[in-house]
Amino acid sequence: MEHDGDGGEQPGFFASRANIVLVGFLVLAAFYLITEHTAHLLGWLPWLLLLACPLMHFFMHGGHGGHGESDDAGGGPTSGRQTSPHQH
Repeated sequence: MEHDGDGGEQPGFFASRANIVLVGFLVLAAFYLITEHTAHLLGWLPWLLLLACPLMHFFMHGGHGGHGESDDAGGGPTSGRQTSPHQH
């Protein structure tokens, strides 16, 4: 039993005025949210960069054994040769 005029299609999201108003409200809310939080985050940016310095030093120096350690006791290819603690 088929109904005339009901093709089984759902109306689109923008067919309702309420949905159009909702999208407009969400766009405005997102704009104000982004602009207000950007002002707060830019104030913290210099402090975040300063915090990144010790964190990068801590995590990036793990690759070569840290400061002041040498591999001279093993008799490997660097034995008999003076090595600096910072080999990059």
